[in-house]
Amino acid sequence: MGFFSLVALVTGMPGPSGFGSASTAEQVTEGIDASKLTAVITGGASGIGLETARVLALRGAHVVIGARNLEAANEAKQLILKDNNSARVDVLKLDLCSMKSVRAFVNDFNALQLPLNLLINNAGVMFCPYQLSEDGFELQFATNHLGHFLLTNLLLDNMKNTAKVTGIEGRIVNLSSIAHLFTYDHGIRFDNLNDKIGYNDKKAYGQSKLANILHANELSRRLQEEGANITANCVHPGLIMTNLMRHSAFLMRSLKIFTCLFWKNVPQGAATTCYVALHPSLKGVTGKYFLDCNEMKPSALATNEVLAKKLWDFSEKLVNSVQNN
Repeated sequence: MGFFSLVALVTGMPGPSGFGSASTAEQVTEGIDASKLTAVITGGASGIGLETARVLALRGAHVVIGARNLEAANEAKQLILKDNNSARVDVLKLDLCSMKSVRAFVNDFNALQLPLNLLINNAGVMFCPYQLSEDGFELQFATNHLGHFLLTNLLLDNMKNTAKVTGIEGRIVNLSSIAHLFTYDHGIRFDNLNDKIGYNDKKAYGQSKLANILHANELSRRLQEEGANITANCVHPGLIMTNLMRHSAFLMRSLKIFTCLFWKNVPQGAATTCYVALHPSLKGVTGKYFLDCNEMKPSALATNEVLAKKLWDFSEKLVNSVQNN
């Protein structure tokens, strides 16, 4: 991050888009009519996922929240309806660290017979102690990347068909993080992904966030190649104190004391997601990385096309291995 980007982050000074770190999700979507859109949001039961769901519903979108905790998700739905009784919100069970759950979610969504314009891959876990998912994959990689990789692939045909029938551009938004800069050597531990030896909770998180960007970039390339009317982009929401930090609450609260100027509230944290999902100025913009509602350049590893293709093949092999078990 350059000096001027740092100044803009601290001061909230708008960038080329007209928005900046101080902009809220409501502000960046003001005047936008999303009433013809259907959106799936993972992890929409709390934090910036809930705010994203609320604001998309406020703009008229039909929002489907995928969440592991159905009780929390239904409470989130009631919160949205309390302020906006005309909101269209559905809740479906989704546990991203389980490939079985991802497939069940897609079946449940398809049963609703809805179109799909927007896919917001928002959910995630952060700084977890070493743990394997039920499918035998390192938990942060499984939840933050593999679950979303499979979910996106399974929903793509619906998105392509919706874009073709309606003529409305589909948009996929992956939530990444500036933490993608801090990962293992060479980026992804392809040969020892699930090994406890060498596991580092911070680097494992960074690895999963790097994977989110590589996934969006390779997906964008493939969609462009086949002429699909769908974009795929990545966003870094900024530093926000949410449930995501439950494994590192003390560390983060201590850090916040010394870095208070860099932290955002939840409405500001959801702004970049909502901007990339809805703003008309981003029509046709794909394969990019956004911070504070402005395009930024991610790490060299994140823009490595060879690494992106390798990760795609690797991810495909992993999710297919679960299906074949």
